[in-house]
Amino acid sequence: MLQNELQKQNASVTKTSLWGSLFGKMDVRAYTMVGALVLIWVLFGILDPTFLTARNLSNLFTQMSVTSILAIGMVLVIVAGHIDLSVGSIVGLTGGIAAILSNWMGLPPIIVIVGTLAAGAVLGLVQGWLVAYKMIPAFIVTLGGMMVFRGVLMGVTESMTIPVSDPVLAMLGNAYFAKGFGIIIAAIAIGLFIWSAIRKRRSRQKYGFEVASLGVDMIKIAVISLLIISFVLIMNNYKGIPFPIIFVIALAVIFYFLSTKTTFGRHIYAIGGNKEAARLSGINIHKKTMLIFLLSGLLSSIAAIVLTSRLASATITAGTMAEMDAIAACVIGGTSLMGGAGTVIGALIGALVMTSLDNGMSLMGLESFWQYVVKGSILVFAVWLDISNRRKGVK
Repeated sequence: MLQNELQKQNASVTKTSLWGSLFGKMDVRAYTMVGALVLIWVLFGILDPTFLTARNLSNLFTQMSVTSILAIGMVLVIVAGHIDLSVGSIVGLTGGIAAILSNWMGLPPIIVIVGTLAAGAVLGLVQGWLVAYKMIPAFIVTLGGMMVFRGVLMGVTESMTIPVSDPVLAMLGNAYFAKGFGIIIAAIAIGLFIWSAIRKRRSRQKYGFEVASLGVDMIKIAVISLLIISFVLIMNNYKGIPFPIIFVIALAVIFYFLSTKTTFGRHIYAIGGNKEAARLSGINIHKKTMLIFLLSGLLSSIAAIVLTSRLASATITAGTMAEMDAIAACVIGGTSLMGGAGTVIGALIGALVMTSLDNGMSLMGLESFWQYVVKGSILVFAVWLDISNRRKGVK
């Protein structure tokens, strides 16, 4: 009897250990959102068979690109304990700048792109300076920026829509990579993931840390590889991988590395987790705060280039409410509005959830107000879940 009970306990411990090895280090909210995403896709796939077609999924990923780019920058801002309400207006203003430089001034595409990126970085830098060094709350600074930048856009464009006809700029938001390129990207991504897993395993063994069983690592590699291959095959089944998605992937990799593997990233999490402790430990809070707003402005200008290219024009309404979608994507993906917690991957999952809801409800022909109702409800639920988890942690 006692032996049977011990065997059951050992089996339970083994099962728990395996589960922890697979999922223990990941944010539970992220897995919840992945499950929700799967349910959303299955539901819309049943209600409208066109939802899961390669063409619609390709359009869905292209649609999510602007929100994803903004959310990547927004993660760092929120993790540091701030908020940026101006990103949508920066998208509109820098998109207008791009159109003016290209259409009205006839400048080469490279000058247009560099000028647009510089404008976004400067706008973010100015706001960051006001927040960091003049101690004006980020909510007020960026709320003012949201109105000022939108007003400037209306003034410089004279409230007109400015077309963009340059073929290079048009390609950035509408072109597709050749199908062979997608296969090469998939092979490189899988190879890098396997190399990273092996390197991490050897490093933990070298320094005497606990290492997951080889079988668990093999399962992780197999699952990730299957997802990469499936994505590429679905995209290739239509026209290939859209340009905007490559931008999203590249920026996600860069900012994932920046936030998790660099001193700068660790300092941002430290500032958001406990600002006073971060100050006492010698972190230059003013400089780091200014930099995160600069990066947010820079990413907003990249999103502006993609959006302007997709629309083939700059309008005074471009980027309207984009800041809310970016914030919602971050929060739904597990970023805490209290600061100190959040990931780039989670923000991308949140952006995909938001875009999937928009896309699915549009295919079903639902009134646009339902999109606001559903997304707003999910946002409130995500914040409530975050607060509940934090309270449990305190107890």
